[in-house]
Amino acid sequence: MPDRVLVVDDEQSMREFLEIMLSGQGYQISTAATGDEALEIYRVQAPDLVLTDVRMPGMSGLDLIKEIHAVDPWLPVIAITAYASADDAIRALREGAYDYISKPFQVDDLGAVIRNALDARRARKQSLEGDQLRRETHRFGQIVGKSQEMLEIFDMIRKIAPSRANVLIVGESGTGKELVAKAIHDFSHRARKPFVPVSCSAIPETLLESELFGHVRGAFTGAVASKPGLVEAAHGGTLFLDEVGEIPLSIQAKILRFLQEREFRRVGDNVDRKVDVRLIAATNRNLEKEMEEGQFREDLYYRLNVIRIRVPPLREREEDIPLLIDYFVKQCSREHGREIGRVSSLAMRVLCNYDYPGNVRELENIIERCVTLEQSDQLTAEHIPRKFVDQSPGIAEAGEVDIPPDGIDLDSATQAVERKLIGRALELAGGNRARAARLLGITLRSLRYRLVKLGMDTE
Repeated sequence: MPDRVLVVDDEQSMREFLEIMLSGQGYQISTAATGDEALEIYRVQAPDLVLTDVRMPGMSGLDLIKEIHAVDPWLPVIAITAYASADDAIRALREGAYDYISKPFQVDDLGAVIRNALDARRARKQSLEGDQLRRETHRFGQIVGKSQEMLEIFDMIRKIAPSRANVLIVGESGTGKELVAKAIHDFSHRARKPFVPVSCSAIPETLLESELFGHVRGAFTGAVASKPGLVEAAHGGTLFLDEVGEIPLSIQAKILRFLQEREFRRVGDNVDRKVDVRLIAATNRNLEKEMEEGQFREDLYYRLNVIRIRVPPLREREEDIPLLIDYFVKQCSREHGREIGRVSSLAMRVLCNYDYPGNVRELENIIERCVTLEQSDQLTAEHIPRKFVDQSPGIAEAGEVDIPPDGIDLDSATQAVERKLIGRALELAGGNRARAARLLGITLRSLRYRLVKLGMDTE
């Protein structure tokens, strides 16, 4: 059965043109002259896609998008805007439009946008069964979490992945901003095309323009051959600009032109090139403050900030830490050929009590360290750095002993403290006596003697 497309435009000539064009491409077409008429047709026919003008008498195209998405937030809507009306386009994307196309447009360009939108709709239908599994395992792509903050991000990814709206991801270093960008790409119709990450802070300013847009032979000293840039490498897919706040103003202007015109020039070239690329940017900077200080272009900020996602630091989603610990232990065990099946209760407690200024990246690094050094089949607290233990109440100290007014039995009190220290050392070492002896600074033989003396020898 052919896909059903609803065309909405107050100009009869445009409706007729689109009906003839799209019918010739195999679509089943319905038309409406007003937003109200379009809603009536939508309720009866349930189209697969809506193509609507933005500016119409009465109900505008933006209002129509709101009304339709209140019923079906996943229905792809393509907005038709006046030539160079960037504000209309941005507003349409913020209301949930899949994409926009400006008048006058090329027939091939409109056809490609419609095909992509319908492909994205079909891909989402196929992924619905996987959604339930991801909820049960607290996974979304490579992102792990069950906190309310992360569940909201998962829902946002589902909503925006099918569109081509620009996305700005903000958050501290190490929170997983690139994983969010990758998830948006993977759950879009662009998933089979390239995902190209660019670390803007790692590329020298003198090379950044050439790396992004490419260059032609002779453009500068050392340019012995023409070379495409990362923008071209991302054709059909997603370009991820990490730490976009590091981009110098001179290159910000060129990125803005690329976003506005969807075309660019290689360094040293005079030929405009078009690519189909979705842009996702990320930053740990306060771009609003950067704008006030003249370090970031206001017009570029609003182009990037069509959809905004804030990734919270790990300290704001503590319930995710045990999930992440288990995930990284399994992942690192596979990568290092180890068979560590679980995490000791003490190690879990120590790791969960730390505040992680380096966020998820710091947690992953410490788990890799512990897995690499661990010799048993469980991850113990032995190789966790001291600063982690110092933040765990009741773990760093062996326990204070108070002397009541009527005195104490020193031998009994000493044995109680010794028993507590040995018990903690054994727990820290995962039951390994040789390791516990090293932690206590005594020989294994001495530990065995003390265990017998204290009635703690269970072997």
